[in-house]
Amino acid sequence: MSKIIVIGANHAGTACINTILGGGKENKVTVYESNSNLSFLGCGMALWIGNQISNGDGLFYCDKETFEKNGAEVHMEANITKIDFKNKKVYGKEKDGSEIEDTYDKLVLATGSLPIIPKIPGTDLENVQRVKIYQNAKEVIEKLKNPEIKEVTVIGAGYIGVELAEAFVRNGREVNLIDIAPTVLSNYYDEEFSETMKENMEKNGVNMVLGESVVEILGDKKVKAVKTDKGEYASDMVIMAIGFRPNNELGKDELKLFRNGAYIVDKHQRTSEKDVYAIGDCATIYDNTIDDTNYIALATNAVRSGLVAAFNILGQDIESAGVQGSNGICIFDYKMVSTGMSLKRAQKLGIDADCVDFEDLQKPEFIETENPKVKIRIVFDKKTRAVLGAQMASYYDMSMGIHMFSLAIYKKVTIDELKLLDIFFLPHFNKPYNYITMAALSAK
Repeated sequence: MSKIIVIGANHAGTACINTILGGGKENKVTVYESNSNLSFLGCGMALWIGNQISNGDGLFYCDKETFEKNGAEVHMEANITKIDFKNKKVYGKEKDGSEIEDTYDKLVLATGSLPIIPKIPGTDLENVQRVKIYQNAKEVIEKLKNPEIKEVTVIGAGYIGVELAEAFVRNGREVNLIDIAPTVLSNYYDEEFSETMKENMEKNGVNMVLGESVVEILGDKKVKAVKTDKGEYASDMVIMAIGFRPNNELGKDELKLFRNGAYIVDKHQRTSEKDVYAIGDCATIYDNTIDDTNYIALATNAVRSGLVAAFNILGQDIESAGVQGSNGICIFDYKMVSTGMSLKRAQKLGIDADCVDFEDLQKPEFIETENPKVKIRIVFDKKTRAVLGAQMASYYDMSMGIHMFSLAIYKKVTIDELKLLDIFFLPHFNKPYNYITMAALSAK
């Protein structure tokens, strides 16, 4: 029997714990979670804030009782503050202040990530909010009951910031979205796509403040405005959505770290220390698009890493298949999905890459029901012709198409192999000359 300690029980930790518990009763599993809840689906916070769901109760998919029923020992609001890797011990404090001193045979670090807070004046003012955990979202929603909060400024135009900007508009607020980049979602999409999302947000009432750097948050006790290097924006609430950094406090001095501070793991999720695994946002992942270790903090990646670690702890020799960074977003019903590299990123990495763009209706012209256009870009290596990435955008839900491109990247399918790909046709679904086929056929 092995004694297994898991520190953290959000996406990655929950997946890992459930898998170990499902593998038999011969192991003792102890869970230490610093929060008062576990398994929170943070990706649903914007829906809650934007009144698209009535409450946050459905954003949990597991609980302490389920873990305990399946044989785990669970400590909630327990803070692990030190790990003695040499002697395989963890130390910390329980909620009641009592000391924790526990031993392990195998340890799983699932400590997630922490919000990046810029070192500028005013971040400690009242109504400057972080939106990361359940309690953050609940606090924001409670404060929005105050009619005096009319103007909300979101700092950061990545996925979280864009989703929250939409949420506050849906909540009836005036919204500024500020980012130093000249456009939104710049890490995942080329400008030809991100610009369409920018226009979509402007059309729906978001004041886009791009290409400006925040230098100070103004106010006395409460926030009153956000000052950038180019102007000031009145604000009754400010949301910090710049991004996240790996929570590496417990192992940063002894475990090997990636350039951003994440724990470096192999394809078995093993760290540089024997019998210590790291999963989720605190750890690296293997990126198939560059054939190397990388950091891609996505919920799907976290879950997969938890499964891989669990199976290896249970004695099954399983390697991660790696990821392509597949992702998607839906803002004011406009949907964008991508996987792999953008053209901009490929060229930045020194790859001799090209792309092909195509736009067409989802279904034949004679269809009289909903039939929006779909915009697609396929990025490929000019020398090997291998598909490197894909981006798609539409008011139609074409999201499942990106999974094919994810597999294509993983299997190193060429752009030419897509030209005559067997894609079915039925007017209810698509056109006989599908935009995927037509895009591939357009590639030079």
